[in-house]
Amino acid sequence: MLSNRLLSVAPMMERTDRHCRYFFRLLTKETLLYSEMIYADAIIRGDRKKLLDFSNSEHPIALQIGGNDPSVLAEATKIGVDWGYDEINLNVGCPSSRVRSGKFGACLMKEHELVAKCVESMAKHALKTPVTIKCRIGVDDQDPEIVLPDFIQAVSQAGAKILVIHARKAILNGLSPKENRKIPPIDYDVVAKVRDRFPNLQICINGEIKELETVLRFIKQGFAGCMIGRQAYKNPKVLLSADEKIFRSVKCQEKKSEGIRIEEALIKMVEYVNWHQSVGGKASSVLRHLINSVSGMPGAKVFRSMISEGMTCPGSGPELLSRAMKHVIFTEEVEKYLDHQHDANLEKFY
Repeated sequence: MLSNRLLSVAPMMERTDRHCRYFFRLLTKETLLYSEMIYADAIIRGDRKKLLDFSNSEHPIALQIGGNDPSVLAEATKIGVDWGYDEINLNVGCPSSRVRSGKFGACLMKEHELVAKCVESMAKHALKTPVTIKCRIGVDDQDPEIVLPDFIQAVSQAGAKILVIHARKAILNGLSPKENRKIPPIDYDVVAKVRDRFPNLQICINGEIKELETVLRFIKQGFAGCMIGRQAYKNPKVLLSADEKIFRSVKCQEKKSEGIRIEEALIKMVEYVNWHQSVGGKASSVLRHLINSVSGMPGAKVFRSMISEGMTCPGSGPELLSRAMKHVIFTEEVEKYLDHQHDANLEKFY
């Protein structure tokens, strides 16, 4: 069982790919990271290396799968386990019309028995790897006080002992995915009630969690952990102190080190961009995840502009990130490095 569940970063479509996760892992060694949601059919029939590959440094890492066919999900689960993922998560929370048209995601909140069959089938092929659920408190006109306990009862009996619950409903008709993250009201109390009703399960909470102090408060209330989403992408620096503030403080461990600074992480990303291009990748695939990395710092606006406008230009590469970094206040040590950049060890990122 993973001990890193105190804090996790949510699966985000077109966000949490392997390059984003590599960057996040530089900022926090302990936080549980998730893949983007990947369709079960794609895992079985698609380019597995492109879809599933990750760096060894990304552990602990969870694979989130979308689907509604127990046999297909079972096969995708086995592939994910064999690929080395630490957890397999079933998406029962995405409200997008594309996902809904495939009859999975949040609309599965209406199909308790089907989800239970999916979980049972997945668990049989997951061996010792945990199969978990990410869900909402309900959809449309459902009463969360009734539907959520019933849902949890069904999926937990099928083998899901860990649930990440986004503490708001999903409105399947009339709201976009972006609106579904903001308009339905947050209801932490209903999640707290199922936490207390199912003390043998690990219930993690998600929704409008933006600060580590909030994470600590929820953990002290008895939640197994918290998941943060777009806040981590909009302001990655929130992850810099996660290991110290969340994991070592909750576990009463002594402070091991000062941890990495954002400028040190970006230097490593200069080297990572160099490596990525050396194996045929596009610099923009990496650089797009760094646009918000210095939010709130002097020079951040210029940094953002340089990266966002320059990353797709012909010939852009690690030097673009280096030039952008010089517009942000960093240490003399960093300035010296950027003025005398060395070639990355291109083997170390494999």
